[in-house]
Amino acid sequence: MKEQSKTPFQEEERKIPPVHYDVRLPKLSFLQRVELPIIGWVVWAVIRLLGPTIRFEVLGGREIGRDYRPDQPPNVYAFWHRCIIAGAWYFRNRNAVLMNTTNFDGQWTRRVIERLGYQTAQGSSTRGGLRGLAVMAQRLEDGVDAAFTIDGPRGPRYVAKPGPVMLARRSGRPIILFHIGLERAWTLKKTWDLFQIPKPFTRAVLVIAPPLAVTEDADRESVEQKHEEMQKMLERLRDVAESWFSLNGAERERERAHWNF
Repeated sequence: MKEQSKTPFQEEERKIPPVHYDVRLPKLSFLQRVELPIIGWVVWAVIRLLGPTIRFEVLGGREIGRDYRPDQPPNVYAFWHRCIIAGAWYFRNRNAVLMNTTNFDGQWTRRVIERLGYQTAQGSSTRGGLRGLAVMAQRLEDGVDAAFTIDGPRGPRYVAKPGPVMLARRSGRPIILFHIGLERAWTLKKTWDLFQIPKPFTRAVLVIAPPLAVTEDADRESVEQKHEEMQKMLERLRDVAESWFSLNGAERERERAHWNF
């Protein structure tokens, strides 16, 4: 019988050496090597100071947000890069593994998020992505959540990459999509993602969508359909979260009733 051809994901997974993470660094200049620990500590300190002052309201995902328990089955999480500071703080110390790029920015980011209790899988849509997905699939089997900044590491802004759908199909675990809106924040308008830094004592709303399942036998058409569903839901979550503090009381109650599944 003719051997069935392997998918690119399977081929890449077969080549993975028996280590947990591909942590090979890119070639860095002397100045970059000096800057890495400094930037990492400064950003961590800023998050550590601002994080406790943020007042969160959670819509949806009761067992994922307000009633989270560490013994729950793992999930695949995806969110826009714009809200990574607020998201990293809220979901800290849950032993999740986060896909992290291998470039210079990714290396100081890795130092920050690991101090917040995350693990990292090195890879991106342009370098080592399939290897990173294979690492995340293994961690899901170990009972650890997996997470993606879905339009990272460099954009385009608000365009979802296919990684979560691929991983959900591979692992059989659902995708949990969310977005965080901030009442008061510094927006870095020159960054590709319009990155937001929460201002002290801001209110925040975390909106969590119902789980998005991808069957393990999904064909290419089904996978593309799920990717489209993910894109549309992420856009909907962003619209709700970022307009939240401009809504009146009645409008907020309608949204709470809709999302608190």
